[in-house]
Amino acid sequence: MASTIHPSAVVDPAATLGAEVEIGPFSWVGPEVALGDRVRLISHVTISGRTRIGPDTVVYPFASLGHPPQDLKYGGEASELVIGARTRIREQVTMNPGTSGGGMVTSVGDDGLFMVGAHVAHDCRLGNQVILANNATLAGHVEVGDHAILGGLSAVHQFVRIGAHAMIGGMSGVEHDVIPFGLVMGDRARLVGLNLVGLERCGVDREEIRVLRAAYGQLFGSGEGVLAERVEAVADAHGGSALVGQLVAFIRNRASRSLLQPRAGGTG
Repeated sequence: MASTIHPSAVVDPAATLGAEVEIGPFSWVGPEVALGDRVRLISHVTISGRTRIGPDTVVYPFASLGHPPQDLKYGGEASELVIGARTRIREQVTMNPGTSGGGMVTSVGDDGLFMVGAHVAHDCRLGNQVILANNATLAGHVEVGDHAILGGLSAVHQFVRIGAHAMIGGMSGVEHDVIPFGLVMGDRARLVGLNLVGLERCGVDREEIRVLRAAYGQLFGSGEGVLAERVEAVADAHGGSALVGQLVAFIRNRASRSLLQPRAGGTG
């Protein structure tokens, strides 16, 4: 079936449109944009640069995708923004392409939800089924794992890693890496526990959750030895657990930011 383009929309003839694309009133699509099958731009959407959007994605009014990064070091390099399938991008969301300092690509996985005013900066890499609530913002070079949820008005510092299934409380400022399955909150966020509700909603087995809780307590509750020693002890004690293995791998793979931990004196 042919695509439907409203008469008031401006679509460059060089843009690539899949089957059954719908482009609503007053939208603008640049020459290097590629829209997958059944992508819908509701109205007043602007898409620029080398932006690729996967099939069945819906973009709501006043979203701005693929325009130059908000980075003074950006020199016009031919970087990209790649958005996965079945993504829901709500009003006033902004997503920027990559830069030469970060791999040249900003990537967003499949089945995400980006609520009103959310921002994904240059060189971010997001997994599948990620949710950014209203006005949640990611600085440059942030990594977000599958199923992570960022609450409204939260803000993540550049180069921070957010592990899979993590939950960031609303209005939290996240300056350090968040472990997979972690639950964090606070104006300067601290680790306060595990995202048990999220794990249960994803159908994780209760025994797996029990083992993960034991590993978390050993990592952050015992206070015995340095963290690197506790990580190895957890790996030895719970090496058969896939969830614990994911947690251990994340901590071992330390990046430019330190690890977010509980406040002194407890795990919560």
